[in-house]
Amino acid sequence: MCGIVAYFGNKPAQPILIEGLKRLEYRGYDSAGIALLENGTFQVTKSPGRISNLEEMLAGRHSPATLGIGHTRWATHGRPNQVNAHPHVDCTGKIAVVHNGIIENYATLKKWLLKEGCTFLSETDTEVVANLIGYFYQRNQNRNGQLAPHGCNRFEWAVQQALSEIYGTYGLAILCADCPNVLIGAKKGSPLILGVGKNEFLIASDAAAIVKHTTQAIYLADGEMVIVDSGGFQTKTLSNEQVQKELKEIEISLDQIELEGFRHYMEKEIAEQPTALETCLNGRVDLKNGRIILGGISNYLRELTRAKRIILTACGTAWHAALVGEFLFEQLARIPAEVEYASEFRYRNPILEEGTVVIAISQSGETADTLAAVEQAKERGALVLGIVNVVGSSIARLTDAGVYLRVGPEIGVASTKAFTAQVAVLAMLAIELGRRRHLSTDTVQNLLQELTSIPQKIKRILRQSEAIRQIADANKDRENWLFLGRGFNYPVALEGALKLKEISYIHAEGLPAAEMKHGPIALITDKMPAVFIATRCSQYEKIIGNIEEVRARGGKTIVVATEGDEQIKPYADYLIPIPETCEPLQPMLTVVPLQMLAYHAAVLRGHDVDKPRNLAKSVTVE
Repeated sequence: MCGIVAYFGNKPAQPILIEGLKRLEYRGYDSAGIALLENGTFQVTKSPGRISNLEEMLAGRHSPATLGIGHTRWATHGRPNQVNAHPHVDCTGKIAVVHNGIIENYATLKKWLLKEGCTFLSETDTEVVANLIGYFYQRNQNRNGQLAPHGCNRFEWAVQQALSEIYGTYGLAILCADCPNVLIGAKKGSPLILGVGKNEFLIASDAAAIVKHTTQAIYLADGEMVIVDSGGFQTKTLSNEQVQKELKEIEISLDQIELEGFRHYMEKEIAEQPTALETCLNGRVDLKNGRIILGGISNYLRELTRAKRIILTACGTAWHAALVGEFLFEQLARIPAEVEYASEFRYRNPILEEGTVVIAISQSGETADTLAAVEQAKERGALVLGIVNVVGSSIARLTDAGVYLRVGPEIGVASTKAFTAQVAVLAMLAIELGRRRHLSTDTVQNLLQELTSIPQKIKRILRQSEAIRQIADANKDRENWLFLGRGFNYPVALEGALKLKEISYIHAEGLPAAEMKHGPIALITDKMPAVFIATRCSQYEKIIGNIEEVRARGGKTIVVATEGDEQIKPYADYLIPIPETCEPLQPMLTVVPLQMLAYHAAVLRGHDVDKPRNLAKSVTVE
């Protein structure tokens, strides 16, 4: 949530900051701004709305400054306007800050700072950070009377003193007007990395902002800060202890974050799913020996095989993947499983008895609620595994072990390829545990054969894009939709409804098909499309009955069905055929036409698919 980028080097900072912000805009796009340190003064430019607005304000300006910070915002405290946009400068004009996160005790600190003579211009919690650092920097001592060091060490000291007073989460990039050769970053609960180039450094909340300039980076851990100056960089804890960090290769490449001829990132990422899944499965499905190889959790497979209970925790789309995982673990591995919203799990008093395994799922690996759930589960002694996409992310570092999705960066706010990969990883894990517990060799071999065929089958579904666009066009003005499925396809109904809500702004409900007649059937009219996932499965005849119930009340049906199914045709006003596969693996196929349906509906309604209103890609604040 929110995007941070900072530059210190020998090139003009302004174009580098703007370029970085554009690559981070999927993290928030309510407002944007930059601060350049020029001749001992901050040149701050801020604008509400998209980064293109900021670019227009800067048109014709060519600052020579080689040190600066930038920010694109997803609003938490304060309306998305120019005053509340970052960067924020303290009341003395000495400290400039950009911030991702939430300062929980900002109201108390603000009240105290006002008494101390500080003034505020914005409604944000971030301005408190700027003023608190400025307070310690100007007064040369902390609240215990400890004196500050001299020179730019005082800036570093002031940051440490201020952050020791703060409760909450933050990723910060900080400048001091008196220190034209110093850039400081600090992290707690929000991602922050330092890119190390040739005589230049970049701080960012995401590697996408820096990969054009360097492929070498360090990843800050919670409670750490990095100080960059003309001599290089050093990392410390907030209590001033030196920390040695290893330079790591950034996993993504520049071409992976370009549109490459597609109109939108969501369109590109839907189309990438066959290749992304092949990469996810590559080297992990051993057809010759009939087994799954997941190196990241190999040391814990005996413990997993003996598990008495599995809890899957996630948010949003990842929660829907987790729900598929529940069905997979119970049917294939015969292990009791349950799914918890991470936002609820973290505030409950969950029972985590011996033999419980917790699996946290998050595309970014930075989802605040999921991260908090992981911390709670670890405190209670559970084995905690992570399924994430971003290498080096907080969940990847905190969990005992885990599996990377390996699908490349996902820029579109509405998750697509990450969902199919999450289901693929859960399927691999369930198959391997089932093999170790009770599944026959033939059953495992059939499952593995089907799993490896999924990418090619998705390619066949993608060829129906124009036909699905026509279905979307015929129904795009309907403001209420139902999505209905049974068994393994019930979570897909939830995901289809979420996609339509996220990017088309159409109200949609996802339900188990049998639950429709327990209330929601009252909503059925010829103005409400009902999307049924009615593939050949163990509950096929039952879902035919549910479709009949809708049609009897004048409802229009959009049916996702198995290729060659002639029986279903009379029940569908609009039919989307998909290739056949075994029931546990169907969600990886049935979700794809629903992603495409939502995408086309959003485009036809004139919405910004990649930047839907009020949303950001990664929810790193509570």
